[in-house]
Amino acid sequence: RVTKEVDSNSKEAKSFLKQQDKRQSAAPASLPTVSGVKRPSGMSSLLGKIGSKKQKMSTLEKSKLDWENFKEEEGIVEELAIHNRGKDGYIERKAFLERVDHRQFEIERDLRLSRMKP
Repeated sequence: RVTKEVDSNSKEAKSFLKQQDKRQSAAPASLPTVSGVKRPSGMSSLLGKIGSKKQKMSTLEKSKLDWENFKEEEGIVEELAIHNRGKDGYIERKAFLERVDHRQFEIERDLRLSRMKP
């Protein structure tokens, strides 16, 4: 279970409270009024609730959640988005270094082959 603390005056808190109000107001209206409808009750429903397994969070999901929380806490979301775009991005730098390494290898190979022929 993941909990998140927010300021009570924030947009997120207000939207959460609105959703809770909607759920509470919708719940009584959704109950059937017909007496012939059978609702789960008693021991079988309790055993069903107890016996059901809770979904565990994987390590990957937990790491992703931790990273998102860290970015929000540090306020670096926009900075990372800007930095990862264009020539300053990690992927661009890796591709550039790979191209340079490949060119250097070709130059050295050509030099070795030219020395071997005479």
